[in-house]
Amino acid sequence: MVKRTRFEDSDCPVARSVDAIGDWWSLLIVRDAFDGSRRFGEFQRSLGVAKNILTARLRTLIDGGVLETVAASDGSAYHEYVLTPKGRALFPVIVALRQWGEGHFFATGEPHSELVDRRDGRRLRALEVYADDGRRLDPGDTTVNKVGSAAV
Repeated sequence: MVKRTRFEDSDCPVARSVDAIGDWWSLLIVRDAFDGSRRFGEFQRSLGVAKNILTARLRTLIDGGVLETVAASDGSAYHEYVLTPKGRALFPVIVALRQWGEGHFFATGEPHSELVDRRDGRRLRALEVYADDGRRLDPGDTTVNKVGSAAV
């Protein structure tokens, strides 16, 4: 089996983030947690993933501080998986992936799930990136200052 490359010591925040999340199953687990899934069986039914893979991904998310286990809300002997503050901070990432997918992987008018504002049932505005002074930014408006390079 090929050993997975780790990025936990990388100076790139994107690489460290991808390292912490792990793979697509983990992002889908986080998505389902935002949608209200809390129990192993709920994640397994929703995702259709093998139990051993789900167990490993849940452990990675717990070890990374994205999820934590708590006593079952119904008082049973089971436990539930809930997002930590670190996990809840992934909300804009999940929204961005959802919006990117809606814009690039569905034909016009093709039905798909929608994330809506609970208060009024309306779709969310597209996410945008803004500078500190309020200007909307595109990729050409930004640069990465690598570690050890002079600030631009």
